[in-house]
Amino acid sequence: MKQEIDKVLDELRGAWRFRWWALLTTFTAALIGWVVVFALPDRYLAEARIFVDTRTALKPALQGLTTDQNVDGLINYVRQSLLEGPSLERIARDTGVLPATITDGGAEDKILYEFSSRMSLNVSSAGTQGDERSTAGTIYDFYYTDPNRDRALKVVKDLLDRFVEETLGGKREGSEQAQQFLAAQIKDYEQRLSAAEDRLAKFKKENVGLMPSEQGGYFAQLQSETDAEKKAETDLSVALSRREELERQLHGDEAVSAAGSPMAGSGSGGNGGGSDTLSRIQQAQARLDELRLRFTDQHPDVIAAKATLDELKQRRSAELERLKQGDASAVASSGAGNNPVYQNIQLALNKEDVEVAALRRELAQHRTTVAELRQQLNSAPQVEAQFQQLNRDYDVNKAQYTALLESYQKARLGERADNAGSVRFEVVLPPTAATLPVWPKRMQLLGGIFLGAIAAGAGVAYGLHLLKPVVSSVVAVNELTPLPVLGIVGFAFPSIQRRKARSSLVKISAAAACLLVAFGVAVALSRSGVRLDVDAFRAATTRTIQHLVKS
Repeated sequence: MKQEIDKVLDELRGAWRFRWWALLTTFTAALIGWVVVFALPDRYLAEARIFVDTRTALKPALQGLTTDQNVDGLINYVRQSLLEGPSLERIARDTGVLPATITDGGAEDKILYEFSSRMSLNVSSAGTQGDERSTAGTIYDFYYTDPNRDRALKVVKDLLDRFVEETLGGKREGSEQAQQFLAAQIKDYEQRLSAAEDRLAKFKKENVGLMPSEQGGYFAQLQSETDAEKKAETDLSVALSRREELERQLHGDEAVSAAGSPMAGSGSGGNGGGSDTLSRIQQAQARLDELRLRFTDQHPDVIAAKATLDELKQRRSAELERLKQGDASAVASSGAGNNPVYQNIQLALNKEDVEVAALRRELAQHRTTVAELRQQLNSAPQVEAQFQQLNRDYDVNKAQYTALLESYQKARLGERADNAGSVRFEVVLPPTAATLPVWPKRMQLLGGIFLGAIAAGAGVAYGLHLLKPVVSSVVAVNELTPLPVLGIVGFAFPSIQRRKARSSLVKISAAAACLLVAFGVAVALSRSGVRLDVDAFRAATTRTIQHLVKS
């Protein structure tokens, strides 16, 4: 460890030989750096802050009743347009950043580029409202730095005013343009709708009787009538089958046997007052039975009664045969009309006859309708297609007209809502600027340059020591050569040498003190606001050179 310390001390003693060069370097570097710091122009920061709320109390109340404009998109457009293009040039000329005397395009572009680089607009959210997707508003921060504090304030104020005016003006202009466009479209579609109505009414007059009905179009009606015809045919076939079965039952053995039974004539009275054959047979049988009680079978009256009874029975058999064959005259003479079984079958047959007649009329009607529709096969589909096309055009125009009218009403209501304050601007921080410049940080720069100059002086001294090294101790000699050191020769007059060393130390200390004093003076001048005007210095130098040239 001691060897390392001795080595460092040897290096310091070697560099100490060039202390005046180090001090000169420190003075030069410090003075040049301080002059540059004093020549740097001041930069004043002006700022303003505005709160924009696009979710006012009117917006929930008018949800769905007005046309929603993308206010955030409009604000972003205005924000971008303020930082470039014609708006930036107007702001620069209004605030004096771009003098009116400058007309060169290249010079204008350079000034505008520097002007834009010193300007910034930051956007931040004011928080959330309700859910995470619903913001409570947006905060816009305007910043601008300029060597002139008053001009910085003027630029920020102009930015703030233009931001509000162009946002509201753009929103109002967009609403007016939308209303004008909607009004023109409504007028156009109103004319189209009127023309479509006239065409539809004229077409209906020209094609009366061929229009599609509530049951559908031509083919739907034709299919419906064809199906109805088939159904009527089926129903008629079923009814005819039932009628044939009833006729078979009516003329069958069962019905005829029931009609020929003794009970068939009971309805007309069993006292001999009946006029049908069965009643007369009953009467003849009763008389024969009575005569047999009084006379024998060979009595002429008995023989005559038996002959009459046989004749009546033969007549009865013939009537029943005619009844089976369907002879209507045999019904009365045979007394079948008084039999309940026969009567029920006859009633059912009559009912079926009525139904068959009705079904035949219905079938004939459906066949007539189908024939009429088939006659219209060439014209009706064309009429139906034209009618549907006219209806489609009318429906399209009507739907578009209704939608445009609704949008127009929403746009007008939205404009009135905008005038009532659908977007709220609140200036949170009016344009302000600190009295002290924000750049450059002269105190820090002066101190940093002072330390840097000292480091530069030390570096020069050590560099010269490396270029011109000396051996100042026995340790250094031992490191350079393996030969042993036998002795050390001191100064001949050590007191004189010590005086010279003290005198040199005093001088270097005084020079270092002057450097510290110079640093203090620089700090004091900086605090008092002393600055070097480079432009004025350049102009004065130019005038001096011109004066010398003329003289």
